[in-house]
Amino acid sequence: MNRRTKTAVLGAALLVTAGATGTAGTAGATSSATASTTPSTATTGVASTPSTASTASAPSVASASTSASGERRREAAALTGRAKLYRSAGDDITFSFDAHLAAKDTDDPLKATGTFEWSHYAGGDGAWAKAEVDCLVTGGKVAVVSGVVTDSDLPGAKGKRVGITVHDTGGQDRLGYSWASTGNPVETKDLPKCVGSAPFEKVKKGTGDFTVVPWNPKF
Repeated sequence: MNRRTKTAVLGAALLVTAGATGTAGTAGATSSATASTTPSTATTGVASTPSTASTASAPSVASASTSASGERRREAAALTGRAKLYRSAGDDITFSFDAHLAAKDTDDPLKATGTFEWSHYAGGDGAWAKAEVDCLVTGGKVAVVSGVVTDSDLPGAKGKRVGITVHDTGGQDRLGYSWASTGNPVETKDLPKCVGSAPFEKVKKGTGDFTVVPWNPKF
């Protein structure tokens, strides 16, 4: 795909909303590749008699509680997960996130670390991009993450800052991106950190999930 075609494909793709039909087939690049999810650990205690039951189960409960509280201390905010977006024309659009703000950096969301990726392919055409996180703000189950593109096959994308908003609804999650009004991240100029659009896109059911850890700054 030449430079002009690839840029046009991405721009067209990102202007197609979840309810669009015919135009989505000509879309190009926008969504991710992979992201890590936070594994959960469960500990159980089994006892053969009533007298030993409480003794056996107590350490397990304490261990789980300690582990959970330890995790909360280590992380002030997070956005993780991987999922595809819905397109009536069947475009393959994927976003993934692995963004974290350590507990020691609770007062400074600009110290968030991690990466996020997205890709968009339709009819064999499309593109992908990967960005390094430079800001993460979460509130309740909504997250806004921004980052600078470090790798991409979309001409002109490297070095551009992009912002993405995620709403972890607990059901069909939603997503929005900073280039919604321009149609192309390459055309978005001087974007501040932690700026995204309203989460107008919908995740395709059964393709994944996003998880938001809420930020609780001290005011």
